[in-house]
Amino acid sequence: MTSLVLGAMNFGTLTDERTSFALLDRFVDAGGTVIDTANCYAFWNDPGGRGGQSERLLGRWLAARPGLRDRLTLATKAGAEPVGPGEWPASREGLSAPALKEALTLSLGRLGIDHVDLFWTHMEDRSVPLEETAGALAGLVADGLTGRVGVSNHPTWRVERARALGAPYSALQLRYSYLTPRPWIKVEGVNHRFAWVTDETLDYVASEGLDLWAYTPLISGSYVRPERPFPEAYDHPGTTRRLEALAQVADGLGATRNQVVLAWLLAAGVSPIIGPSTIAQLDELLDLPSLSPGDLALLDV
Repeated sequence: MTSLVLGAMNFGTLTDERTSFALLDRFVDAGGTVIDTANCYAFWNDPGGRGGQSERLLGRWLAARPGLRDRLTLATKAGAEPVGPGEWPASREGLSAPALKEALTLSLGRLGIDHVDLFWTHMEDRSVPLEETAGALAGLVADGLTGRVGVSNHPTWRVERARALGAPYSALQLRYSYLTPRPWIKVEGVNHRFAWVTDETLDYVASEGLDLWAYTPLISGSYVRPERPFPEAYDHPGTTRRLEALAQVADGLGATRNQVVLAWLLAAGVSPIIGPSTIAQLDELLDLPSLSPGDLALLDV
């Protein structure tokens, strides 16, 4: 199922509780039902270097709105939370069976619920056999602690191998937008080697019937905010052509570039994760245009 997803990464840290509650309420009032977080959100914003703030805020929000939880699809992640000494990512909890069970149990406690609808493995852990991770995930589903499991920031071959070993992965979460950086180049601020959607990814999810969620679909506001230019890795002729097409479609529809990008992703069967920090930003992202076949053809450059 394709849907706009509200990302709660900065809720409880950079985005204060009052604003976070207002954003959540507006999203739900507009018909939104899917919310994404992680147990590590947002350790980099916390003086103590630990996450859990987003989940705790969501728990307080849900507790203040009895009956709402059953109308929502709640997703969280594990594997990237710092738990030991040393620098991240060496200090992360990883994907062992005990780590996954403990992480999900703690997440449920912070959220104040008895299960999540989707539980993601947040990043790779090659120190743990795939058999162990696969078996642990299957067990969490069997125990009713999560309805489904998904995988983020993993190479396709590892996803498929894990599925062959019994991991019930039914969704991928990766970085994807209308623009793409030059291949074989490190992009500033991207911590995961296998974070990117490729043409192979699109073929894989279509062939296997998996859901695809896209994070950072608006490239941190670069489509509409001149003070946030695209990273240097996006400086290539393909970007120039696509920005021209995007401007033509957006201007023809009386829409913003952000709105067209999200509508383009949804039309492709991708669920984009949005991360607004103000009500005005959220209202823009909820008011999406319908793209005609002609619009889609213009964007396909």
